[in-house]
Amino acid sequence: MTMQQNTSSANGQSPRPFSYGGQAVIEGVMMRGAYSAAIAVRNPEGEIVVHEQPLNAALYRGRISKIPFLRGLTMLWDALGLGTRALIYSADVAVGEESATFSGPLGIGTVVFSLAFGIGLFFLLPAAAASGIESLLNVDRSNTLVTNFIEGAIRLALIIAYIWVIGRIGEIRRLFAYHGAEHKTINAYEAGAPLTPEHVRRYPLEHPRCGTAFLLTVVVVSVFMFSFLGRPPLLLLLASRVLLIPVIAGVAYEIIRFTAKHMDNPLVRAIVVPNLALQHLTTNEPDDQMLEVAICALQRVLASETANAPLATPELVEAPGR
Repeated sequence: MTMQQNTSSANGQSPRPFSYGGQAVIEGVMMRGAYSAAIAVRNPEGEIVVHEQPLNAALYRGRISKIPFLRGLTMLWDALGLGTRALIYSADVAVGEESATFSGPLGIGTVVFSLAFGIGLFFLLPAAAASGIESLLNVDRSNTLVTNFIEGAIRLALIIAYIWVIGRIGEIRRLFAYHGAEHKTINAYEAGAPLTPEHVRRYPLEHPRCGTAFLLTVVVVSVFMFSFLGRPPLLLLLASRVLLIPVIAGVAYEIIRFTAKHMDNPLVRAIVVPNLALQHLTTNEPDDQMLEVAICALQRVLASETANAPLATPELVEAPGR
């Protein structure tokens, strides 16, 4: 996740506002700034095709973007839809069927299915499994922290296992390499380095505001938040897991935002070590052609920022998960 900051670059160049994030897509990268999102995809002929789409001003530049917790929910929801449509668009371009825009019922249906699948696998299944273990081991139901810790451990194990398994698929390995290209490009830009493959490849694969870090933060927050509810009957337990997802997401967003803003603090850097380590599952080393695509997407977004320079740049967040 990427938020606006002002800090000195690593090489002594002038500080830059960090308002950029994005995600990997099929044979490409989507970058997002303050005013627009740009998706760059390499087509079967080897050419880089770029599509730009304006962002929702009310969400990204309006009053909502200044309200803690609410801003996280609205931006994450919009980013989920935007990212899904970008994936569909990139798939069309990658097979030579470029569309004029990435939207439509297919995008909405994909978002709904993905949400339902994710909620079932990573929230409902761990809750039910932890309750089963609680009964099997005759765990004291008054000590809810223990059972919720078990639930959190199952949830984290499922996330890691799922990412590891899909990461063995060839197409997903390339997707993760484009994810690495996205991170390297944003890291290079934030450091004030020239946006060329030669310079960008030197930067790390990890980024403290990555959506993978958000997933781990959600798991940790859920353990403590669910502990306040005790262990109600199974149906009520499962319902609480679904209903509290927006609350957990909002809290996790603010935590990621806070840590990203205070990365110069040694304690914060120590806290985010697990987040950075988990990113090794979702990023691979990109080649120069992948870096060219990521750079192209970011440059298109930067051009939009320049065109809107008289306006104030808001604080933004990268979409999770990529």
